[in-house]
Order: sequence, then structure tokens, then C-alpha cells
Amino acid sequence: MKSKSSPKLIAKDKLVLQLYVSGMSPKSMVAIENIKRLCDEYLSDAFELEIIDIYKNPELATEQHIVFSPSLIKQLPLPRKTLIGTLSDTEKVIKALGIAFK
Repeated sequence: MKSKSSPKLIAKDKLVLQLYVSGMSPKSMVAIENIKRLCDEYLSDAFELEIIDIYKNPELATEQHIVFSPSLIKQLPLPRKTLIGTLSDTEKVIKALGIAFK
């Protein structure tokens, strides 16, 4: 039987991601779980993830113009990209983040 392994990332630059969440709300928890799984499965060590609670850090949310939660911002590499929602569609998230595989 063949073991199913994830494709390998072609990483030129480390992804710098910020996930803005609303406390421990159900949607925030799902988004945290989904982005951690995606990063662990596909990105190995080629990412930096910061999780920011907009209730505890409203000034950061204001600076980044966060209107919806959960919101994932890809800060680097440019261009900057914002994704909104629970990030449950892995294929769309990978494409939106500009992740390429071998």
C-alpha cells in the first residue's frame, strides 16, 4: 500500500502570517485549527504564524483594517493578502497564499 504524503513546498521566502480572531468563538477556533494544520502539513518550517485576539489587541486590528473575524493576513512575501473566514477550503487557501509545490 502506498502512503499518502503531502506535496513538498517550493519555498523561496518564509511566509509571515497573522490570524486575527475574536476570542475563543467557534469560528475562531476552527480557523486556528485549520491554519495550524495547513502550516504543519504543507509549510514545515517555512512560515511564521502569529495569532492575534482582536478583543485583547483592538489597536492591532484597527491598524490592519480588520473588519471581519477570523481574518488571515499574509504579510510577506508581498503582495499582502487578506483571507476571511474559517480557512476550511485548504485548496483555496493554498492558492490564495501563493504556495507552490513540486
